[in-house]
Amino acid sequence: MLSDYLLTIGLLVGLFSIPAMVSAYSDNRPPRASMAAFILSCATMAFAYSQHPGGYDAADVPNVVVQVIADIIK
Repeated sequence: MLSDYLLTIGLLVGLFSIPAMVSAYSDNRPPRASMAAFILSCATMAFAYSQHPGGYDAADVPNVVVQVIADIIK
């Protein structure tokens, strides 16, 4: 279950870092913080994939995210 949380956190951080990278490029600033967040999200997702028995399929990811959100709400 911890790997499900790590995968969800990695996806959210990666999702939020992409607009920050685009904004930095459009303002002619170096995207240091957003690139660090993106690398951290990739590392978190890779660790979650390695810790989950059998790994994740692409079709499993939406179900995992919904389960984690439902677990947090519940």
